[in-house]
Amino acid sequence: MSRSGWRWWAWPSELRRGGVLGMNRRNAMYILPHNPRRNYARLDDKVLTKQICDQHAIPVPQTIAVLSRQGDVQICDQHAIPVPQTIAVLSRQGDVRRFADVVGARDEFVVKPAAGSEGRGILVIDRRQDNGWVTSSGQLLSASDMHYHLTDLLAGLYSLGGRPDRVLIEQRITRHTALSGVAVGGTPDVRVILYRTVPAMAMIRLPTRQSRGRANLHQGAVAAGIDLSTGRTLGGVHLSRVIDAHPDTGERISGLSIPQWSQLLHCAIRLARCLEMGYLGIDFVLDEQRGPIVLEANARPGLAIQLANRQGLVHRLAAIDRLLAKSAPHTVADALPDQECELAARLAASLAQLSSEPTA
Repeated sequence: MSRSGWRWWAWPSELRRGGVLGMNRRNAMYILPHNPRRNYARLDDKVLTKQICDQHAIPVPQTIAVLSRQGDVQICDQHAIPVPQTIAVLSRQGDVRRFADVVGARDEFVVKPAAGSEGRGILVIDRRQDNGWVTSSGQLLSASDMHYHLTDLLAGLYSLGGRPDRVLIEQRITRHTALSGVAVGGTPDVRVILYRTVPAMAMIRLPTRQSRGRANLHQGAVAAGIDLSTGRTLGGVHLSRVIDAHPDTGERISGLSIPQWSQLLHCAIRLARCLEMGYLGIDFVLDEQRGPIVLEANARPGLAIQLANRQGLVHRLAAIDRLLAKSAPHTVADALPDQECELAARLAASLAQLSSEPTA
């Protein structure tokens, strides 16, 4: 289209032809039919998600202490897989006054709501000072500031539906050096959308100064799509605008190779099966020493991943339905867990070729 005829919007018919998935269609055709309501708690509560991962040897930040409703500290068994530690889980207002004792002399840790969303309420602590703690964005928090924030978290200010919540205090993960040039003040994360336990689309979210070190698109992080078959990044998007370089560092966003990509996909497939949800998003961080680690799962993943990949989800989801139909009777649902991982990974690698085919 000529420059004089350029427009920044698209007609609904053009979006449909491009396979763009909207919220109403996502809810009606994929979330409601494929996500049993009884299983939502497994994803909405990060503590339950971690317990399920632990039962199935899927790497997650490990809980080493729980402040129970009775105020007792319960020490959990150490897991065989070397993973970052979740320092504590706070479950009642009375636990707040013991926060300083729980974190001790640690310089770095993360505070987050157990049932939060969109990165709201998360504090990334960069270092400790005599008069409090300093966040990754340089903000100084006194003891009273921290107590006030913890009280808000427990009261449900940042939780889904505003219900009373628990607070996770986690060890800060060491950012993988392969991604250091495209992340500012924080740790990138990778989101994988899975449909019927098959990876359908993926992106990496990169912190910026504007996002204050958080890998959250709503707060100004950069997103880049990921080729499922190779694990290499595509172009980027920042605040809904297409970009080729990180806005802070100037480093190219496309062509990055995601470390241990095959391992990450296999963990996503295994967790999707364990959670028994047919349409979900799973978020990972890449630790320098331990590789891919599950952060959380989401039963209602956002749709911005389509912008990051510059492609709609509808054609890919339809391609997965066709691929699973062709693979009968050896479908992903009927396969043994190990066979399922291999089959789902092969199907995901085929999407690049088949997702552009017209739907039946």
